[in-house]
Amino acid sequence: MPPLRTPAPPAVRTAVPGRDELGALYRAHLSKGRATLGELFGGHVEVASQGAWVTTADGSRFLNCGGYGVFLSGARHPTVVRHVAEQLATHPVATRLFLEPQAALAADALVAVAPAGLERVHFAGSGAEAVEAAVKLARTRGRRRLVATENGYHGKTMGALSLTGRSVFQEPFRPLLPDTTHVPFGDAAALEAVVAAHPGEACVVLEPVQGEAGVVIPPDGYLRAVQEICRRHGAFLVLDEIQTGLGRLGSWWGVDREGVTPDVLLVGKGLSGGIVPVSAVVATHAAFRAFDRDPYLHTSTFAGAPLAMAAVRGALAALHEDDLVTRSRQLGAEILPELERIVRAHYGTAVREVRGRGLLLGIEFAEPGPAGDLLIELVMNGVIANHSLNSHLVLRFTPPAVLTRGDLDFFYEAVDRACRAQSVRYGTTTEGGSNHA
Repeated sequence: MPPLRTPAPPAVRTAVPGRDELGALYRAHLSKGRATLGELFGGHVEVASQGAWVTTADGSRFLNCGGYGVFLSGARHPTVVRHVAEQLATHPVATRLFLEPQAALAADALVAVAPAGLERVHFAGSGAEAVEAAVKLARTRGRRRLVATENGYHGKTMGALSLTGRSVFQEPFRPLLPDTTHVPFGDAAALEAVVAAHPGEACVVLEPVQGEAGVVIPPDGYLRAVQEICRRHGAFLVLDEIQTGLGRLGSWWGVDREGVTPDVLLVGKGLSGGIVPVSAVVATHAAFRAFDRDPYLHTSTFAGAPLAMAAVRGALAALHEDDLVTRSRQLGAEILPELERIVRAHYGTAVREVRGRGLLLGIEFAEPGPAGDLLIELVMNGVIANHSLNSHLVLRFTPPAVLTRGDLDFFYEAVDRACRAQSVRYGTTTEGGSNHA
């Protein structure tokens, strides 16, 4: 028998690696593609964050209007940090054999803000895990046919990927879950045609507003029509509010606008205040029945860990204390028209639409190219935004609800400079352009 290998201990580091060394480490151990992507955006090394701002190793600061919806309460909100620090100092991970107070208190706090009728909670570590749990709940109720929407985004684990309506992500991993159909988002008639063909067998999964598809807002009444269709044909309704929930749209939930209560609501992104990964499935009693009966039917080692549950409690407390849901609505109402004015002044007809709800905002261009180039230009001007995974035409902003007047002025001026620089290639700059130039 050969002798057991004894690995060398890791080198003791006292400083953050420089960008070249860090890029080499990424290429050696993480992802060559990820290293290249980092270099595309300037090779910045982020080392700290607070509120709306990210700081890099060289001391540069960037206004974080990206983060894919995680930072509605900003980075390291003091209320969230306090909850997490207290838990870290006492009991971060539980045995999962005894009862543990943080999980119960976090569930109670989440149910208190959820739509009426959703009273059972299963915590997980990521949005995709929450989607997987929802699909399993649907199967316990006999709903084995999945119906999702084209260009919808629900994650990249195998079950969630089956629902994500983008073939570029699906193709390398086929076959995925069988009996899965995608219909156009916002088209209630198309949805009913599929669901009616399989009465009592369908599970419908969709977002109130499609985020990764490019901030696609459905027609008024669509969610209510979806609920009525599901009830009429015995379908199980899952609404994915992982990106849209907890104030991102200027209301607690995207479903609030139409008074819809699904069988299952999915929560994530900002649920921990951007401190630790956590997500949740919030369900009706009937939908959750199988998980109620057997606590071992669907489990995960770190699901409901006390540290994450403390973060949930802190995040929900911060939303209440600072009235961030109202603030999201107010900021969105100011930013959207100003963003449209600036962008159209520089790009003209190269812009198809500037749209949004609350603090989920998107600029759709008429052709591929401008969205990616403007994303890079914004970074060069000190603003972080998001590309849209399911649409190369749309640049997204998901800013925090803690923006100050100074932050807003910086944002408008940076967007104006970035658009002006790119308009030489893609648009027509009007005389005078923006007040913030």
